[in-house]
Parts: sequence; structure tokens; C-alpha cells
Amino acid sequence: MVNHVWGLLHHPEREWYKISEEHESVSHLYAHHVLLLAAVPVVCALIGTTQVGWTYGGSATYKVSLANGIALGVAFYALMLMAVGVVGSVIHWMARRIDNRPSRRDCIIFAGYIATPMFLSGVFALYPVFWLCVLGMVIGLLYSTYLLYKGTPSFLGISHKQGFILSTTTLGIGVLVLEALLVVVVLLWSMGTDHSVVWHFFR
Repeated sequence: MVNHVWGLLHHPEREWYKISEEHESVSHLYAHHVLLLAAVPVVCALIGTTQVGWTYGGSATYKVSLANGIALGVAFYALMLMAVGVVGSVIHWMARRIDNRPSRRDCIIFAGYIATPMFLSGVFALYPVFWLCVLGMVIGLLYSTYLLYKGTPSFLGISHKQGFILSTTTLGIGVLVLEALLVVVVLLWSMGTDHSVVWHFFR
């Protein structure tokens, strides 16, 4: 639940044990955690791009119309919700050779919680300067990586050696998924302006 956020940020190892004891369902995870936290970057990006405007380091800003912003926000939100399930399924697939293989449910729940810092880093989108948004993503990614390595053995119930191997492969694939998602997100949000890099290909 959202009350796990502080624990994951402040004392993650203890919080992972607490989460594992709850045996929650995937639907409960989405209803009480993912759906709420995934809205943070969406709302912040909507406000930032429609009220402040995109800037790439210069003085010029490019605003997205409210109608376009809402439509793009819905697409952005759906992509993030889908990404949690994809990463969880990837973790489950990569753990196929582990004797005490964690269930798909546990893997998706795990993915939902390790995404917490990435969701929270979305507050940087309130002021959508390119370098500031990149900084926010890097901070979120680094702490998500920390949660990944801390939580894999304790939450998924595997050895530290197996946890390290699984965490490393998950990180590699997760970064690729993240990069693909970020590219799509940047293109989506910039498409709401006349200065989008997308539209230059059609001129």
C-alpha cells in the first residue's frame, strides 16, 4: 500500500519483509499502490507541459494544449501500468531455473514496489527542463536499483547469490524497458506541440 512508500525509502530491507508477509494480490497492489503512484508523473507532466512548457535549455518554451495533454497523459499512464506487469513477467521468466522459483504474482508485486522511486521522480516533470527531467530519472533509477538488489533475496525468497544474478539481469532488461518507455513518453508529450521532434520527419 502507499504506506509502504516511506518504509521503502527509509528502511527498505525491513519493509521488504513486511511486504512479503502481507501476501497481497496483484489487483490489490495495483489498486492501493501502482494506480496511485503512477499518477504522480502523469499529473506532474500534464501540469508542467500545459502550464510551464517544454524547454531544452534555452529561453523558448513549448506548451502542450490541455486537450492534447490529457490524451497523452492517458497513454503515458497506460504505458506505465503495462510496464510494471511486463517487468514482473520478465523477472518470473528469468527465475525459471531457480529451484524455489517465485510465483508470477510475487514477481509482479516486486516490480510494482521497485518502481516506487521512478514514479516519485515524476515530480521533476512539474518544471519540464530537459536536464532537470534527466536528473530526476537518474535519481529514481539509482534508488530503484538499490531497492532491486536489497529486495530480491528477501522478498522473492532466494539466496543472496541467486538474488544478485537475478537482480543484475533484471536491471539490464529493466533499463532497456525503461529507456524504450522514456523515448515513447518524450515523443508522446512533445507531439502535443508544433515544435515536436516527431513532426520534423513529416515536413
